[in-house]
Amino acid sequence: MTRDELRVQVAGLMRDLGHEFIARDLDEATLEKMSGLYAELLKTVQSLPPRPRGIPANSFSAFKMAVPGFGEGEKRQLFADSIVSGSANPMGLGAWLWRDGDQAVMEVVLGKAFEGAPQRAHGGIVAALIDETMGLVLAIHQALAFTVQLDITYLAPTPINETLFARSWLERREGRKMFMRCEVRAGETTIAEASSLFIEVDPAKFLAQQS
Repeated sequence: MTRDELRVQVAGLMRDLGHEFIARDLDEATLEKMSGLYAELLKTVQSLPPRPRGIPANSFSAFKMAVPGFGEGEKRQLFADSIVSGSANPMGLGAWLWRDGDQAVMEVVLGKAFEGAPQRAHGGIVAALIDETMGLVLAIHQALAFTVQLDITYLAPTPINETLFARSWLERREGRKMFMRCEVRAGETTIAEASSLFIEVDPAKFLAQQS
């Protein structure tokens, strides 16, 4: 197993543990054991050199490579460290994205750690899912842009531990302005609908600032 594969495996275990920590009634002995183990692990990790997160100037192609081609149903992630769809992010949502024509589709099951009201996901988590799905639309159109406005109408409570699907598409473009729409569903129930405005930027200038 490669180091990148190990990162993904460990991140997945940490995510699962986080959900179980929230979901289970842990006794004092278990909490004390965990406290000691994680204090030692934290010291070990903090002793290692920092990992750069800047984006190299030639890496916009990696953003475009996140998009499956026409006729491909393969699930992807925009970036491995993404808080929404990054499989190597232990605090992430573990969502997966794929292309359906010129539309972006996302699938996710939100665990207990993302609960807001009892048995319901936090509305801010739903907003993050929508924004990430729209991000794949940008990749489909080979554009780099920033979210300027995101308007969401919540139509029903968002359940946890159930499969959710989001679908997003580009409605129109006006110069650098990109107007998008998105809907989120749980089974036959529409959870939320959203519209947004993104402003396109020059990838070369943006990536030059990150290097």
